[in-house]
Amino acid sequence: MITRTIDRNFANMRLDRFLRKAFPEESLSVFFAVIRKKKVRVNGVVGKANQMLVEGDVVNIYENFKSVSEDDKKGESLPLASAAEAAPATPSSGATPQRPDAKNATGFAKNKSTWGRHLTGAEKQAHWGAHELDLIVQTEDYVIVNKPSGLASQPGSGTRPGDSLVEYLWEWGRNEGLDFKPTIAHRLDQETSGLIIAALHGDTLRDFTRMIREHVVDKFYFALVKGNLKKDRGTINESLLRTDSAKGSKMLVGQDDENAQKAITHYRVKQHYEGYDLVKIKLETGRMHQIRAHFASIGHPLLGDTRYGDFALNREVKKLFGLNRLFLHSCRLEFDWQGEHKVFDCPLPKELRDVIKQLKPMRFERPENNFQRSRR
Repeated sequence: MITRTIDRNFANMRLDRFLRKAFPEESLSVFFAVIRKKKVRVNGVVGKANQMLVEGDVVNIYENFKSVSEDDKKGESLPLASAAEAAPATPSSGATPQRPDAKNATGFAKNKSTWGRHLTGAEKQAHWGAHELDLIVQTEDYVIVNKPSGLASQPGSGTRPGDSLVEYLWEWGRNEGLDFKPTIAHRLDQETSGLIIAALHGDTLRDFTRMIREHVVDKFYFALVKGNLKKDRGTINESLLRTDSAKGSKMLVGQDDENAQKAITHYRVKQHYEGYDLVKIKLETGRMHQIRAHFASIGHPLLGDTRYGDFALNREVKKLFGLNRLFLHSCRLEFDWQGEHKVFDCPLPKELRDVIKQLKPMRFERPENNFQRSRR
């Protein structure tokens, strides 16, 4: 008999899906057979394939799996789960995951004195790869990371093995002794810098995935655009259609196509400069390349944008101001978490501040300081 106790990383997951994730080396036919023959019991009761598991459930499997050693058959802890494996499961309606006791429950990150506050430079240096991984804040459920421009959010074609934010987080998690692979809940383009949320548990990842899908995580950006906008505040509401080619993926704006996706970008001008505007942007939707495609479509492409931008202007600002990257930075995240409103800010990195210092400001009456945050 094989025994497994469900921890928070596998809570709110169907029984059949749990079996596939917990024993990835076994074939699907094996799982179908043990369920059909009533050889799987949950808390002593015969399990059903679509049964939703909850934290603390004890799953007994009256079958010998080839991938499970004798020593591991009665183990109560689950194998290390990657967030990619845990993410697709969706919590049942109204279900609230219970928080386990930190001493006994697998899937609970270690208590640390740095939880819930910004880290000092010395504390950052104590972590693995501090020069690559900049933790803005760390809690028991998630971390907020400041991603530099040029670093891919996750592995993919054209990215060297081990050279992505996700892989850096995995290494950090191993050194921290976590039993779940930290995983980002959303992405930034490789050229974009700034704030990303990474979940430290499966249930946390599912919560953030749902929150982002329901647009209750507010994401703000700074961008420097070509020219001066006619309005100091506005909204770009144009659908986006993804196209793929040998040169890479690109979003087409305002296409009358059934596959086009709704995309809404709010902006306000922070400062007019001679020939440029610094804008603060709030995304209502989070499509690929949304900000870059939207501003290019209204004749104000982002500086340093090698896909949608003004290439001649890019060469000029590189020579004049030393801008060697896309001028787009994720500067703020806002969301409600466990009854508290969270706000995380991240100022422009030095290379972008250095560009701003070289621009000539124009006389400008600043609009209202903040976007209106919609309460849902």
